[in-house]
Amino acid sequence: MSTDTIASPSRTAFDVRPFDAPLGAEVLGLDLAQPLSAADFECLRSAFLDHHVLVFRHQRLTPTQHVGFSRRWGPLQRHVLHQFGLYGHPEVLIVSNIIDSGEPIGLGDAGVFWHSDLSYKPRPSLGSLLHAQELPAEGGDTLFANQHLAWDSLPVALRDAVAGRRAEHHYLKQYAELQKRSPWRPNLSEAQVAQVPPVAHPIVRRHPETGARALFVNEHFTTRIVGVPEDEGQALLQELFTVSTQPRFVYRHRWQPHDLVFWDNRSLQHLAAGCPPQQRRKLYRTTVEGDVPA
Repeated sequence: MSTDTIASPSRTAFDVRPFDAPLGAEVLGLDLAQPLSAADFECLRSAFLDHHVLVFRHQRLTPTQHVGFSRRWGPLQRHVLHQFGLYGHPEVLIVSNIIDSGEPIGLGDAGVFWHSDLSYKPRPSLGSLLHAQELPAEGGDTLFANQHLAWDSLPVALRDAVAGRRAEHHYLKQYAELQKRSPWRPNLSEAQVAQVPPVAHPIVRRHPETGARALFVNEHFTTRIVGVPEDEGQALLQELFTVSTQPRFVYRHRWQPHDLVFWDNRSLQHLAAGCPPQQRRKLYRTTVEGDVPA
């Protein structure tokens, strides 16, 4: 794959190297702990829109620096499970399977179903930034599926069946199932439940910056198709879930120490592949607020 070397008058050149995959590129030679010029930021924005996932290698960021870089992209959203916010940095969600003194320190089963982060919010996420703190010796990969390609691949009959339709998304769809599986899903307070009422979004959305169409349903949060009989709607959703995560649309990220991975939730779904329970895993995630899907 070709490599784009990007230089600005204010810093050393950095490389954007596309992966041999349906999406994604790694960024080399850029230290995000240092101030980022406006020109370099715009180069990153262009690369982000082109590749949907950017992997920044060798980033030794403090939580303050992680939050600061994330805020360059927009306001940050806090996860409803505030119990797993990083002390002193509530915008940072701890994604971890570590149990300390009998209590989980973070959300250990994040991403066990294909999803787009916060699709259940009126303004779903623009993107998420996940920074590796402690990685397992085996496993722990993250898979990303290109929903622009998924839309482009849909048979005409399936396109016609969902054209103009909206689907409901609800944070609680899989919550009881996840509580049965693991210790990482606490009972929600009434206030937490009130933060995540069901919302409806277009099944096919246009990217607000590129105009490209993408499927916008996922098995974790999408509950039904509005205005369609239940049996028919569920059959359509299952077909969309299957089509949208085919291997030919997927990039599999194998984490390296200190990776910071930034992905576009408007263009992708993602899935955590999991790791052996005895292998410790800890990452910090920030989530940038997006627009109302259209």
